[in-house]
Amino acid sequence: MTNKEIKEIDSITGVETTGHEWDGLKELNNPLPRWWLWVFIATCLWAVGYWVIYPAWPTLSDNSERGGTRGVLNWTQYKELVEQQEFIKNIQNENLLIFQSKTFEEITNDPKIYMFAVAGGKAAFKNNCSTCHGVGADGKIGYPNLNDDDWIWGGSLQSIYETIKYGIRTDHEDGYRLTEMPSFSDDLNKNQINEIAQFISQLSNKKSFSIKGSSLYQDYCSGCHDESAKGNKEIGAPNLIDSIWLHSNGEIEKIESQIIQPKNAVMPSWDQRLNEDTIRQLTLYIHSLGGGE
Repeated sequence: MTNKEIKEIDSITGVETTGHEWDGLKELNNPLPRWWLWVFIATCLWAVGYWVIYPAWPTLSDNSERGGTRGVLNWTQYKELVEQQEFIKNIQNENLLIFQSKTFEEITNDPKIYMFAVAGGKAAFKNNCSTCHGVGADGKIGYPNLNDDDWIWGGSLQSIYETIKYGIRTDHEDGYRLTEMPSFSDDLNKNQINEIAQFISQLSNKKSFSIKGSSLYQDYCSGCHDESAKGNKEIGAPNLIDSIWLHSNGEIEKIESQIIQPKNAVMPSWDQRLNEDTIRQLTLYIHSLGGGE
């Protein structure tokens, strides 16, 4: 018997070795478990079946969808995506037709269509309004916060709709919100302006106020902002007692600056940029944010 025919048996396990040795460790010549072999064969068969049934191989041709084989089922993820998008589009069109046929009041009483409208308005807001009012509609200095319940030009659905459609202080042919706060630098001296600013600040902070500032307010400011300083939404005069500020954070010097050289904010009209459905959806979305009037 030659050396090649001699089989080396591991003394511990009693299993034949392959003759390979690494750092004193010899490889046992154990066969693969039968179950593992069958699983391997099954996965190979499954792979072949997958290649036949489903799209699996890329091609250079543009004829098949996305340049690949279709399989006997003629199914692709792209095809499924198109079908799903078509299904969603059909539902949207159905909801849109119902939405178009209803008034604001009817929509708010229809939970399904109301949710559809608010969702559409939210998407439109992010694309068109968030630049000024912020993604969360919380505004910033000079741009109103739409999450609170303070509405300069009214918070009813109709008021919000008109604000979006016609804008504020624009040259829109149907726009009517044109009133501006005048400068009082020629009518009041520096001390009087300071007295009024102090009075307005004290009103907002719920502090006691000076008689002189109150008297000046009644003479020069109450015509627009009302004797109670609660404002007038018909002419866009803000409420001065709710601690909500548009052009400042309530600093005395900023209030003085507004009296001397007013900042009359402008909002563009959107009826030439957005269609009627989008404007109405935006109206419902914004109304839902701050608990509109």
